[in-house]
Amino acid sequence: MRAVVNAPGTPDGVEFRDVPEPTPEPHEALIGVRSFSVNRGELTLLARRPDGWRPGQDLAGVVVRPAADGSGPGEGARVVAWADQAGWAQLAPLPSRRLARLQDHVSFQTAATLPVAGMTALRALRLGGALSGARVLVTGAAGGVGRFAVEMAHRQGAEVAALVRDPTRAAGLPEVGAREVLTDLDGVAEPFDLVLESVGGEVLNRALQLVARGGTVVSFGNSSRQESRVGFGQWGAPGSRLIQFFVYESGEPPTFEADLALLAQWTADGQLHAQIGLHDDWSAIKPALDALRDRRVNGKLALDVTAP
Repeated sequence: MRAVVNAPGTPDGVEFRDVPEPTPEPHEALIGVRSFSVNRGELTLLARRPDGWRPGQDLAGVVVRPAADGSGPGEGARVVAWADQAGWAQLAPLPSRRLARLQDHVSFQTAATLPVAGMTALRALRLGGALSGARVLVTGAAGGVGRFAVEMAHRQGAEVAALVRDPTRAAGLPEVGAREVLTDLDGVAEPFDLVLESVGGEVLNRALQLVARGGTVVSFGNSSRQESRVGFGQWGAPGSRLIQFFVYESGEPPTFEADLALLAQWTADGQLHAQIGLHDDWSAIKPALDALRDRRVNGKLALDVTAP
């Protein structure tokens, strides 16, 4: 079968190669991949992993062979899946607890955007407790996680402010619930009960100054690659807290299935909308990765896979 493989010594950095068809474990289903999405964190992994490593976490497709132990969806079921790696391929083995069924009207492209970005937004927001009436700030709001977080927080009754790098990155954010779209935090005075922060550097410093009494700052990224330095007197209100968040360590693996199913259901019901900023065939993987790396994709990137 064909798969996208890391190739650090080549001009493109990745290439298509013929690889052996996977042999699933008894608790794994074999998925015929129809679409996959790319996360910014995978760009970092590609830069660090050796030749031959196979990327791919977010995917959607059809069950070609159900798990031998009887768990999970049956043959032919449409599913969204969250892999650890090797998802940018025609076939991928996935544990049943990493799968959720899709309704027929949810496209594979849309579903493929849900796992990492959707789960990060969902679980990071939970750290803020009840959000009805709360003021919530989402930094890096133009990205996949940010857009999902804005919409989820809005639907829970929060007053949401979205921070983007420049106005051209703001398209679609008011439509999913952003009451304010900001390009900096300099003029902000009213504190926030919850901040979802992924930029780092001075943005994290400022977010810590703007957190309300008893509020929470959830740091889940550092897209600026800058350090943050905050002294004791520069911290926000008393009782506030800073949480470092990694989605892969946010719960036991069996809980992934339930949250994937929740995201898929919200999408099917029209309560969650994936903004796909770039959709193409997987043959365009190199220019697609370049567009994501250069921040020319608002929202998510989804690529369709040619069947074997």
